[in-house]
Amino acid sequence: MSDLALFSQGGTLPAHLRNLELDATTKALMGGGGTGKRISIRGGVFRMIVGGKEVAQNDERAMNVIVVRSAEKTSRSYYAGTYVEGQNSAPSCSSNDGVTPDKGVKEPQSTNCMSCQQNIKGSGQGDSRACRFNQRIAVALENNLSGDVYQLSLPGQSIFGTGDNGKMPLQQYAKFLGGHGIPVTAVVTEMRFDTSSATPKLTFRAVRPLSVEDLAESKAQGESADALAAVTQTVQQVDGDAPKPSPFIEPTPAPKPAAKTEAVDEPVKRAVKKTESKDVASVLDAWADDSDE
Repeated sequence: MSDLALFSQGGTLPAHLRNLELDATTKALMGGGGTGKRISIRGGVFRMIVGGKEVAQNDERAMNVIVVRSAEKTSRSYYAGTYVEGQNSAPSCSSNDGVTPDKGVKEPQSTNCMSCQQNIKGSGQGDSRACRFNQRIAVALENNLSGDVYQLSLPGQSIFGTGDNGKMPLQQYAKFLGGHGIPVTAVVTEMRFDTSSATPKLTFRAVRPLSVEDLAESKAQGESADALAAVTQTVQQVDGDAPKPSPFIEPTPAPKPAAKTEAVDEPVKRAVKKTESKDVASVLDAWADDSDE
């Protein structure tokens, strides 16, 4: 008798075990654990990557998504040498928690990230740091909330800093919504490329609130195995070790000599501008007007 038969009645799987969706534990033990799907912003274009291969592009400057989950910590990664387009290599040093190098790193640059020489301004190109920040989030498409969950790996300039006119980097955007009691998982978020940036940079703004039904679906997606894999696995793991431009963060080709690389400062607390309060007020007012119709 097989192992499975021990848990069945007359060789038939019990009714309560039929048609079950595999849980996160089972998928993790099977290997991988996610769909192998992510959204890349390489070259300032939204690209759908499946199993390490680009299968589609969105030429629009903006895309609407629902952020269903985020990694708890902002990670870091350092690449020795100069990036070469199409090169398939792992980072020389990396940290999932942004505090200390990961245990599997063969060439840790320091015992902790804050005192690392690669974290000093000027250690990278121009006035930048050689060790780059990275934030992994799990997103679902606005027009297919119950469908696939994608990993999106954001570089530092899309995470930190300040913005205006409702177009903010991710951290400011989350604080902006959170300060008004609105979860980022409860709204449709527009991701838009900043065309004034020399390298791929996204800004974020709230488009509309989710309906009661969609909010429940957003929460369910955030607890899924795919969402967990999206925020805990590196880009290389999501791609299944297939050839890729970068295994950990979204790289960009080295800028031309005339171009100036934007420096990303350590995240600091900033005062909320009055224009932001006015913007969120107008957003909330617009939502209220829509609900009255």
